[in-house]
Amino acid sequence: MRPEPADAGGQAPVLVAVAHGSRDPRSAATVAALADEVRRQRPDLDVRVSFLDLSAPRLPDVLAGVAAEGHRAAVVVPLLLGHAFHARVDVPGEVARAARRHPQLHITTAGVLGGSPLLETAALDRLTAVAGPLDDPGLGVVLAAIGSSHAPANAAVAQVADGWHRKFGWAGATAAFATATEPTVPQAIAALRKQGAERVAVAQWILAPGLLPDAIARAAHAAGPDVLLAGPLAAHPAVATLVTKRYASAQTPAASRAAG
Repeated sequence: MRPEPADAGGQAPVLVAVAHGSRDPRSAATVAALADEVRRQRPDLDVRVSFLDLSAPRLPDVLAGVAAEGHRAAVVVPLLLGHAFHARVDVPGEVARAARRHPQLHITTAGVLGGSPLLETAALDRLTAVAGPLDDPGLGVVLAAIGSSHAPANAAVAQVADGWHRKFGWAGATAAFATATEPTVPQAIAALRKQGAERVAVAQWILAPGLLPDAIARAAHAAGPDVLLAGPLAAHPAVATLVTKRYASAQTPAASRAAG
């Protein structure tokens, strides 16, 4: 399949990872660590970090810098777990505006990270780190996400939880959300206990620490001192591998047309 235009000298398109951004500095630090892991796996790639809001550098500024350096092509990889508002509106809007400002730079947008088994690999590793072996029929698992006003994005999280329940034979597994929709984390924990869960663990369908993940942690701990809490996906090697896969997939002609 034909790749996107390479830079002069045959270099691959610049990989511009874009995260939502947060006032919590741990979030940007986590994104930077993920970019470092991508570079470790793919030292041949030029990897840049950017944000939509609240953190710097912003996506338009990074793309402007890439263009000013004379690069001919860039692939924007959204570090988003679902196809909600930021993926459907914010990222395409920023890319379209950048393309008009820098017509010499061919910008392609990759798909979001959600929908890949690699994300599940990372989340299950984080869960195993706190809950131990997952072949425990007495375990109940809450898969906690931020939550969205876009119902299909929430349904995708619930689908992952349902798949885990079928695969591992736990007492139960359910999605829960920090905002925008229900069940909340306390509601989900209570439901699992009613279903007979002897142990409850909360897995995070969240990339990086921040204010809402902290709220999920407080809710989990308030539900009982025995509730186990896994960490966010962060710079897990499987997430970095997924970033490179999304980058590569965006370089096919069909993907380029779909990205607009």
